[in-house]
Amino acid sequence: MINKLDNIQKNLMIRHMNNSDVLAYNRDFLARPVNTNFNILDAFKGTEKEYARLEIAIKNNDCIMGDDCSIEMSILSRLKAAPQLFIDFMANIAGELQITETPNFDPNCNADYTVANCILTDKPGYSKDEGYDVELILREEDGTQDLIFQGPMFYKPLIFNSSTVASILDSGTYLVAPTPNIPKEMEELLVETGLFNPEMFDKETKKLVNDAKISEEFIIKNADGSPDYEIIDIGNGKGRNILKYDFDKMQRKATPFVEAEVNGLLSSEQEAIAAWNVYLAQDTEDEDVIISQDKYAWADSWTYETDLPLSEDKRFMFLDKYKKVFAKNYIMNYTKNQLPFIEEDAGIFDLEEMQNAKAQKYIEDNNLN
Repeated sequence: MINKLDNIQKNLMIRHMNNSDVLAYNRDFLARPVNTNFNILDAFKGTEKEYARLEIAIKNNDCIMGDDCSIEMSILSRLKAAPQLFIDFMANIAGELQITETPNFDPNCNADYTVANCILTDKPGYSKDEGYDVELILREEDGTQDLIFQGPMFYKPLIFNSSTVASILDSGTYLVAPTPNIPKEMEELLVETGLFNPEMFDKETKKLVNDAKISEEFIIKNADGSPDYEIIDIGNGKGRNILKYDFDKMQRKATPFVEAEVNGLLSSEQEAIAAWNVYLAQDTEDEDVIISQDKYAWADSWTYETDLPLSEDKRFMFLDKYKKVFAKNYIMNYTKNQLPFIEEDAGIFDLEEMQNAKAQKYIEDNNLN
């Protein structure tokens, strides 16, 4: 079993090295040639002669593997399909491995995939000179192909089979889990929650305008329908009103939309684990902690090898943490220190006078005289 924390550290180290440009300043490295020709097409050497031999044998009915030439025709068919199979195979592998270079890549993914991508994309430090090798094997028994990566930073040789990879991808599964852009999706979710009036959206981008405010529907009000303000001290004996919000009402309004979004994320559990590891698990109750793709869950992360399929407990944890992160990082941004809609209530006032007036109003409204 691969050590989770070691694997995360290896992925982060590779990313740091690739982004650091350090080898550009290594004079010994610059002075020697780099051999990145792994000659994987050598696997096809001799196949053209075998192809010609089989064609002639079939044409002359001179087959030695069977009286009806069926075996020869099957082998010939596989040889004919091999070049296109190789092209498709390499496209599948390259397309999956390039996920390791995305900005929000989950470092909990197996670091062997990151190393393999470095080899395929000719990253400095991953050549034959550093002990790396890539081999293609054409399997005669079934016509499939194996791609084998080896080298110092692999946990063990990394082997892909063409038919297995195609089957995995055709089923909608990834070799390397992509990470959903949770911050972007949460910004879009804000628009859908019903917490904002339509005039708060940009008609072209469908995003909230810069000075967007939550609907007055969710402002706490007094018995007479006027806003119930919180008074804050701004110094020098002065104060001002800020709006108070009914968070329970806001939560009831937003919850169906949030749960629908989470259900969509959980439909791909690989992506849900990536989202948990990169964005959600790092969150704490500290109001100053904001989710970021540059922080990592480390010990609190989930692993693909042991946590798939997700248990009901983990699915609930995902939903619960998503709700908390969405509320703290997005909704609450529109409830902090919000000035009154009513212009005359938005000014600065004498703090003591206002507090006395508010206390007197409370006494009168509740018949406490």
